Amino acid sequence: MVLAAGLGMRMRPITLRVPKPLVPIAGTPLIDYALDALAEARVERAVVNVHHLPGRMRDHLANRRRPETVISDETDVLMDSGGGIVKALPQLGPSPFFVLNADSFWLEESSAPTSNLRALSDAFSSKSMDMLLMLARPDQATGYEGRGDFVFEADGRLARYDGANGEPLVYAGALVCHPRIFADAPEGAFSLNRCFDAAIESGRLYGMAMRGHWLTVGTPDAIGKAGAFVSRHRSTEVASA
Repeated sequence: MVLAAGLGMRMRPITLRVPKPLVPIAGTPLIDYALDALAEARVERAVVNVHHLPGRMRDHLANRRRPETVISDETDVLMDSGGGIVKALPQLGPSPFFVLNADSFWLEESSAPTSNLRALSDAFSSKSMDMLLMLARPDQATGYEGRGDFVFEADGRLARYDGANGEPLVYAGALVCHPRIFADAPEGAFSLNRCFDAAIESGRLYGMAMRGHWLTVGTPDAIGKAGAFVSRHRSTEVASA
């Protein structure tokens, strides 16, 4: 599932004419970073929700071959992150699935033995987990201005970061979840944070430290910063090849 239906209010005026997931970063639309990561992880089918400027989104996704993309249409009612997933559950099926944000992405560490999504998939256990989140340290992030989201407990479970209970980690916009976490979800729009808290309460929210660098693009100013970082990364990759 790729969450791509947001209005991009903080990105205005750019998003008055371009859906936020299609804003280019170093020449690549934001959503293509997510879809390319899924393709590398051998995901064959991705459900993408759309709302703002849906025609532009449909046209762009029609040109994708890997993964195959299927639209979850929220044109009439925007469902927020959690509600959007619930609406798409019939298309997603009964097995665990990835959820990715379309407004953030990451650059893999070249020396890593496997990609972050493959590592996330390998680490997920339906027996003990409802959700497994990919997490970044604040110093691994560009464009992030928060204080942190979670901390690791001793056994790998996650707790909310309260400012003083450990080293803060940032949710890096990618997770694996079992659809049962949505069994008691409310009707209509709601935030995925509701599911995070439910999984914490049941002791079934876990995290995985990512490798590489995470970039989030929430404002026009962040576009240039992210583009500059990607360009430097690509130059370094070429020089070291």
